[in-house]
Amino acid sequence: MTRQERAAFIANYLAGLYPQTPVPLAHRDPFTLLVAVVLSAQCTDKRVNLVTPTLFRLAPTPSAMAALSPAAVEAVIRPCGLAPRKAVAITTLSKILCEQHGGQVPRSFAELEALPGVGHKTASVVMAQAFGVPAFPVDTHIHRLAARWRLSSGANVSRTEQDLKKLFPESEWNKLHLRFIFYGREHCTARGCSGHSCEICRAVNAPASKHRV
Repeated sequence: MTRQERAAFIANYLAGLYPQTPVPLAHRDPFTLLVAVVLSAQCTDKRVNLVTPTLFRLAPTPSAMAALSPAAVEAVIRPCGLAPRKAVAITTLSKILCEQHGGQVPRSFAELEALPGVGHKTASVVMAQAFGVPAFPVDTHIHRLAARWRLSSGANVSRTEQDLKKLFPESEWNKLHLRFIFYGREHCTARGCSGHSCEICRAVNAPASKHRV
């Protein structure tokens, strides 16, 4: 298979396996999604989803979150790891939302990435999942799979994102990045697949394939 043929096969296979693409992080609006994504850094979505109900009962809006001290937030989010840093980021970004954005989550990459604790991947998740703007957030699962399936050199996450955006239609990015994540968690894990074990790896990395990226 050529790289484009591999991409087409993967997209079709994942669409059949995951016709629905629910957002893994529980949230009720763009603000709660933003906070949940900040909390998910170096933490599983499952653990974040255990913590956020308590946090959002205390502070469901930017103004309520801004009124909390970092210590109060830290006490709730401690199971997520990196709690001191995340607590400061969450309370500070909440204040910025109130002071500079009318209490709303901004709808641009530049404004989101200017918020503390928000990098390009976090901004991409919010733009894609809260606002429906085409984006292809690259997490560890996607970065690993793109290299394993020879869709990208895997040099860095920025290169992986660029390569995937070129290979797949923009209209499919938002669903496809979630499908990659689902598959990477369930079928093609870091240690559970050698690159030739799961269905996709067997198909795209078959010895008969002479084409390499």
